Amino acid sequence: MNEVLAFIEKNYDNFLEELKDYIRIPSISALSEHKDDMIKCANFAADKLKAAGMENVRLIETEGNPLVYAEWLHAENKPTILVYGHYDVQPVDPIELWESDPFEPVIKDGKIWARGADDDKGQSFIHIKSIEAFMKTKKELPLNVKVILEGEEEVGSESLTKFLNEENSKEILKCDAILISDTSLYDDDIPTINYGLRGLTFMEIELTGPNRDLHSGSFGGAVANPINELAKLIAKLTDENNKITIPGFYDSVQELTNEEKENFLNLNFSDEKFAKELNVEQLQGEKGFSTLERLWTRPTLDCNGIVGGFTGEGAKTVLPSKASAKISMRLVPNQDPKEIAKLFTDYVESLCPKSMKIKVTEMHGGRAVVVPLNEKAIKAASEAVSKVFGKKTVYTREGGSIPIVVEFMTQLNAPAVLMGMGLETDNIHSPNEHFKVDSFNKGILCSAHFMDIFSKI
Repeated sequence: MNEVLAFIEKNYDNFLEELKDYIRIPSISALSEHKDDMIKCANFAADKLKAAGMENVRLIETEGNPLVYAEWLHAENKPTILVYGHYDVQPVDPIELWESDPFEPVIKDGKIWARGADDDKGQSFIHIKSIEAFMKTKKELPLNVKVILEGEEEVGSESLTKFLNEENSKEILKCDAILISDTSLYDDDIPTINYGLRGLTFMEIELTGPNRDLHSGSFGGAVANPINELAKLIAKLTDENNKITIPGFYDSVQELTNEEKENFLNLNFSDEKFAKELNVEQLQGEKGFSTLERLWTRPTLDCNGIVGGFTGEGAKTVLPSKASAKISMRLVPNQDPKEIAKLFTDYVESLCPKSMKIKVTEMHGGRAVVVPLNEKAIKAASEAVSKVFGKKTVYTREGGSIPIVVEFMTQLNAPAVLMGMGLETDNIHSPNEHFKVDSFNKGILCSAHFMDIFSKI
């Protein structure tokens, strides 16, 4: 391993420059005008995999954005890992809050600032570079490796999900473990293995009142306002204890074990520090649970956006014809996204006043996942990150969702290793996204150590 690690350390600067080129491609999957950028970015990733020494590198065409696939399968009697990542990124809005061009990476304060620096170009790129280190020094990998990169993670992974359900895909992607870097360290410079993700159900509500926008002076007070009624409806979805009021919502929620509760306590999480980082005076959440429990193990319901009426500069006294809201619900193990979507729809429709017409749309979703800590791949990853960081590994769960992880585990019957290198403060879906250069460098070392350690288990 010494020559592999030496190669990585010698090439830190080169790897960072390559990452910058990757980031410069504005691969925003949510915006159709970036379709050509998605193709360009997929080809960039494929070229880097070829240069790293991977074989059978190809783009798998889909109805959406292409999948990037590569493999190296010459390690006889050794395990096979599937490295997953995504090359698409979030939109940059609001652009005016960025301190630099979101697609022109800037190195400042030991961090790389740009959209995709952390989520997920920076994190997934570490595995391509660790593969390259083995191939350039040893001419082989210590185990069998497959790589699949997608371009739709930020919009629901529809194409990859369809691919996973095709007859031959299970054989193509068959593996002993799925290695993913798209989560966070518990805290700065603390080696972390994530063993759980919340699921998601994402919905949209649209209320329609009058058949056209009306003058609020001529009609206000006599005709119901869709924005007002929508606000009332949303307010009824949670109670004074921040408990979700949808009937049956909590019926299948899996409770924490005493061991997990003890583990959370040992993390010494600071509510005060967390609130200070967010510049809020007080935290708020479901009554009767700690902050970590609320973040990682309890379901939530949040309004992510409201649209309606006049929102431009100045004033326009309009009573709008329509108003809509997007609602996300983070789910925990045993909650079925489809069942929750139906419960949500039935309840919201029951709350709709007769003065309104309602349309409820299920956008996308995914199940929660928890990986047993006694899995061999988890143990190998824990040893790898502990070795690089020089500290004992901690185990966390994540409040966010990566719906495709459940699909992988279900379809491939293999555990997911969530070896994230980011930080919760990296602004991954916000302006001024960034990623510590040191974390990027350490991530490459962690990936290399994991491959070496897992090959020997």
